[in-house]
Amino acid sequence: MLRVTVLVSGGGTNLQAILDAVDSGKIRNAQVVSVISNNPKAYALERAKKHGIPAVCISPKAYESREAFHEGLLAAIDEAEPDLVVLAGCLVVIPPCVIRKYRGRMINIHPSLIPSFCGTGYYGLKVHEEALKRGVKVTGATVHMVDEGTDTGPILLQKAVEVQKGDTPEILQRRVMEQAEWVILPRAIDAIANKEL
Repeated sequence: MLRVTVLVSGGGTNLQAILDAVDSGKIRNAQVVSVISNNPKAYALERAKKHGIPAVCISPKAYESREAFHEGLLAAIDEAEPDLVVLAGCLVVIPPCVIRKYRGRMINIHPSLIPSFCGTGYYGLKVHEEALKRGVKVTGATVHMVDEGTDTGPILLQKAVEVQKGDTPEILQRRVMEQAEWVILPRAIDAIANKEL
């Protein structure tokens, strides 16, 4: 059974997609064992608690230095003894100590078709604003391994989503979540759990 820890900063819609996929059997041989957020107000923490999953906030503001925060984050991840760490809307830069320890066992979901609209500063609505500004006809989402760069690790899965006339960043963001993110993130976890990826 693959033990999964999910790191998230906000509402946790990708976390919910993972939990729903575990419950429905779309993710086989895996369980979410902990949820960690850097944001004490993240609704993702509530989602985890409603599901009976240990949830903790590790906020940089609660530590006297960035190094102490990094150590606290690593300790919180280690405590759950995960086989896989999933970044599901995690807006904290993952420290090198965590990347080193979980190299090859940490994945991220990004709301574009990497290498487009990714890297430092590309998160949330900004990704979709830039896609619309550039005039692309197709966007989507990518699941990739996490390395020391921002959105630079090896790509595992991608799914394309059509941009439609009249799209706003908010409408496009929702479509990318529903048609791509919530599909390929659970699929990637299932494939890893069952040694298919």
